[in-house]
Amino acid sequence: MRAEQLTDPITFHGEGPVWSPAWGGLRLVDLFAGDVLTLGEGGAVSRRHIDAIAAALRPRAAGGAVIATERGFTLEDADGTRRALPSVWGDETVRMNDGGCAPDGSFYCGSMGYDQRTGAGSLYRLAADLSVTVALSGVTISNGLEWSPDGSLAYYNDTPTGQVGVFDWSPETGLTGLRPFVTIPEETGYPDGLTVDSDGGVWVALYAGGAVHRYTAAGVLDTVIEVDAHRVTACTFGGEALDRLYITTSREGVADGEDLLAGSIFTAVPGVTGRPVGTFAG
Repeated sequence: MRAEQLTDPITFHGEGPVWSPAWGGLRLVDLFAGDVLTLGEGGAVSRRHIDAIAAALRPRAAGGAVIATERGFTLEDADGTRRALPSVWGDETVRMNDGGCAPDGSFYCGSMGYDQRTGAGSLYRLAADLSVTVALSGVTISNGLEWSPDGSLAYYNDTPTGQVGVFDWSPETGLTGLRPFVTIPEETGYPDGLTVDSDGGVWVALYAGGAVHRYTAAGVLDTVIEVDAHRVTACTFGGEALDRLYITTSREGVADGEDLLAGSIFTAVPGVTGRPVGTFAG
């Protein structure tokens, strides 16, 4: 299957697509621009600047959004008013990267070094009471976190490992028991953002691989969606029936005149449906 180009190249480093009826459609980040983009009807795109970095976002239960910024979190109300929470760390060489909401309404987001140095990142948990704890330390490029349909598992990428990992999860213990789920050969690409469909299939964006792969809950590759851009960053299900896969791409590191569709949004209709996005309870 081949994805269709939906937009022109509209991002430098498009990431973190999220579909929410509360937003009226799709939002994503242009990470290094610090912007949140909204895809409107007819393909119109609007852009709002948030901070030096806008890394990931999820809807809030009360309306608005929680947004991961360079070194912490910002809360956006339904009317667009924003409040930055205190920085989680002071090291200016480390930034937030990607995250997702757990079934208990907490927001997990992971970090990485700007220089991608080994072990510089951590995975943080923002609770509904706005307290922050470290869920996992010593990661390199924290990416792609999403839960299984029954909430008992969470899939996770530390991109340079070449593995999609899986945690056990419960409200009482949080994320525990990280272990390999699938290993992706280096020549195929690097696991970036991911999403999970209603059947428990895990869809993984392959950075430097020009594709999205679906793995069954047993870890078997059963679908490949080819994308006409090399640096595929993330994917999510959207549309009223959650039957359309939206795919983001990046121009980071792309020379002028090369990979001309990089930075575009792509779509595909793969024949399965996604699940409503998790919301932040805070």
